[in-house]
Amino acid sequence: MKQYRLPFIMLAIFEAVAISLWLTKDNIFYLFNFSYIGLSISLGVFLFIKKYKYARRIVQLLVGLYMLIYLGLICQENMQIEGFWYYLFTGVFEAATIHYAVAKIFGPLIFGRGWCGYACWTAMVLDFLPYKIPQEPRRKIGWIRYITFAVSLIFVSALFLAKVGNIERIMFWAFIIGNIVYYGIGIALAFTFKDNRAFCKYICPITVFLKPMSYLSLIRIKCDKEKCVSCGKCKQVCPMNVDVTDNSKKRENGTECILCMECVRNCPKKAL
Repeated sequence: MKQYRLPFIMLAIFEAVAISLWLTKDNIFYLFNFSYIGLSISLGVFLFIKKYKYARRIVQLLVGLYMLIYLGLICQENMQIEGFWYYLFTGVFEAATIHYAVAKIFGPLIFGRGWCGYACWTAMVLDFLPYKIPQEPRRKIGWIRYITFAVSLIFVSALFLAKVGNIERIMFWAFIIGNIVYYGIGIALAFTFKDNRAFCKYICPITVFLKPMSYLSLIRIKCDKEKCVSCGKCKQVCPMNVDVTDNSKKRENGTECILCMECVRNCPKKAL
């Protein structure tokens, strides 16, 4: 039963968050929300252990579609970074601020950039594209993400400084338009660079939060040096160009790991 500890641990973590927020905020939505996400992720981990090929894709669809369609389109909550700035400026710990705190600011201390691999609705679509394994070397243009991060902050700041009315409605349309732009740019970059995850590597503003916290992540891929034969297969199949054979925190692209487990799946010696 030891092999099933991880899905139970993940479920326990999300249930603890769900119950805490339910009792603290006196809103049963949080119990449903985080319980659903926790169950989805735990199911994916369980299916991976059972060697089901599409385990991660199932989680992506369960969580990504829930957040995009139900929370975003039906509930009209902007769960993008603009929504986070909006709630932060209004001083309300609700919706996007809670989401970011759990999934993208403090959560990565436990599960690194697992959000990118299992829950992101942008990556959910991009991962259907044909370049699952990068066909070209990684480019040194990751600085663009800091520009998009700054633009999102300036955009929301300007709305508040100008005292624009009906900002909530603007946030909803920012969510719609923002997603269309993200999908368009992500798909264009994937075909241009022959890399499904080019958007994640160079453009996505969320990684500004994720990367520093992921450096300290408790859950990470580790290599058994005694089993490893340095075949390089893990680096070939990694969509984020991470050197998982290096167990140090300073390994190449270490904060980019999305826990997709492709390296683990493809290691011929089961060293990962």
